[in-house]
Amino acid sequence: MNLPDISDTLFIPLFMGSAPPSILVVDDDPQVLKLFVRMLEQGGYHVYGVLSGKEAMSYLQERSIDLLVLDLGMPEPDGFEILESLRAMRSDLMILAISGLMVRSSLLKAAKVLGATATLSKTEAPTRLLLTVNKLLEKKRLASTMEAQN
Repeated sequence: MNLPDISDTLFIPLFMGSAPPSILVVDDDPQVLKLFVRMLEQGGYHVYGVLSGKEAMSYLQERSIDLLVLDLGMPEPDGFEILESLRAMRSDLMILAISGLMVRSSLLKAAKVLGATATLSKTEAPTRLLLTVNKLLEKKRLASTMEAQN
């Protein structure tokens, strides 16, 4: 799978002078996982990738991340189960839910109801992933700044 040209994608480092945000990407398709990890690394982020929901839950119990990119259509546990578990444990975690399934619009709507911060279809992801991640992390940074000021 070739990397899309992201040279014209707006990217403004949101972490000048501090450590780059960390992102966990979870997808059971090794090619998609590799593509997403490389795209986000090119954006300057610390990115980790895992191939299953079990690996993701284990990783998240041991480490803190700033954003989760989560494929909804994985085998047990599926993305919805992970989403529900994480919302119960970490309500502050930014979660970008992604689906490549044919009924993706209804799945993505359901993911929003269950607590995903944002959603993308896999067909949109090659052109919109980095921009969406940038926006989510900027939103998180602004919320943290406002919280610190209060």
